[in-house]
Amino acid sequence: MPVKPSALFDRDAEWFELTAFTGDPTPGATLALVYGRRRQGKTLLLELLCEAVGGFMVTGVEQSDAQNLADLAAAFTRFTDSPYPVAFTDWGQAVDALFRLGEQRDTPLPVMLDEFPYLVAQNSAIPSLIQKALSPRGRARQHSRTRLILCGSALTLMRGLLAASAPLRGRAITELMLHPFDFRDAAGLWGLTEQPDVAVRVHALVGGTPAYRDFCARDAPEDAGDVDPWVVRRLLNPAGAMFREGRVLLAEEPGITNPAPYYSVLAAIARGRTRRGEIANELGRDTGGIHHALTVLTDAHLVTVHQDAFHARRASFTLAEPVLRLHQLVIRPQETQLSLRRGAEVWAELADTVSTRIYGPHFEDIARIWSLAYASAETLGGRASRVHPATLRCPDTACPAREHEIDTVVIEVRPNEPDRVLAIGEAKWRATPVDVDELARLRHIRSMVPGSPENVKLLLFSRAGFTTTLTADAAAAPDVELVDLDRLYTGS
Repeated sequence: MPVKPSALFDRDAEWFELTAFTGDPTPGATLALVYGRRRQGKTLLLELLCEAVGGFMVTGVEQSDAQNLADLAAAFTRFTDSPYPVAFTDWGQAVDALFRLGEQRDTPLPVMLDEFPYLVAQNSAIPSLIQKALSPRGRARQHSRTRLILCGSALTLMRGLLAASAPLRGRAITELMLHPFDFRDAAGLWGLTEQPDVAVRVHALVGGTPAYRDFCARDAPEDAGDVDPWVVRRLLNPAGAMFREGRVLLAEEPGITNPAPYYSVLAAIARGRTRRGEIANELGRDTGGIHHALTVLTDAHLVTVHQDAFHARRASFTLAEPVLRLHQLVIRPQETQLSLRRGAEVWAELADTVSTRIYGPHFEDIARIWSLAYASAETLGGRASRVHPATLRCPDTACPAREHEIDTVVIEVRPNEPDRVLAIGEAKWRATPVDVDELARLRHIRSMVPGSPENVKLLLFSRAGFTTTLTADAAAAPDVELVDLDRLYTGS
């Protein structure tokens, strides 16, 4: 198996899956799909793989079908060292030629079609032609070792290639989606592993998209004191590549022709309207009127749906891409001032909004990711299967709150048994250490958890650490876990 090139950061699992697919010596042509939002490193991954194993790669372009076919023929001519120019009369002939590349070979040959949605946009028959070529008794399945990889960024189209009634349903043996890096991997990408307070803020603002570091000229904050100046010079700079990224993300979705309704939904969610009814009320519409926009944004992985841990029909929505949140809360409403290069003043004026609407909600998301992906069974009292937020109605009439929101509910799914709540947690983004009052509140909320609440562990996440009193209390309580930034980034 080829060694992963040093130019490819992380992506160990993806490299393993694709090298295993392309290196399978079994006779018979096979198909794989690789997709993900733009700027996740799909093309780089395929280019490095192609160089490592000697494959053939061609990229679709937004041009006519005849032009794409001609470009493929020219690339085919170069790859095969043909003494005469190759010309394809149609895509049926082209697909047949791609699979014939893998004939009469003892080793498999990777063939990669990048930006595949551009090809399909001009000729919708291409997936059916590939289906026909990969029929069980067809020539490619009998005589070729071509390993065909279709790659693209249009998520709906790429996932639709394998939908129940789609031509390629049942033909692909590998389906790989590249996601943005999570908070830990992103810290490594930006060189901030040793500075968790800086890393968490950078991730809250730009997320884990690999290309964004290049968009920032590979400039990361030097320390905690440099975060705000970095935001001004890299994110709020009208000449910078990141300034209009929040707008571009939406414009790149092929199914969105009129962006206004989608911007309205994104803005409402960014401002904290996370329930379907809240979003509809802000937009002055009924819930049915926002259903399509929410569905499209969710399918595009721009909005994330969080099911309530205790109410199956209750869900909340958050922005999946931090750049969208920054754009909706800071850049879009202040674009005129920012265009006048008043980024420092705008950022200072919006400090409270940034803390409550950007850093705070993102810290809650990170707490859920940590609980699911990094917390040990010893920490949680079991293995996490699902992690959700929740809302519980308080039965105590003396309690000032009618409902209590829980940032993190960790659930273990057990075969042939009811699901079990392992832990509940609160994430506090504040400049002062968390004190014992938050632990008391969490214990109060635990008493309302269905099932056996006395066995539910309590998790407190804090950006600024914990008071000595709370630390002492937690040390004497085996059901309490305190998670600061160092533990979030390096512990379990």
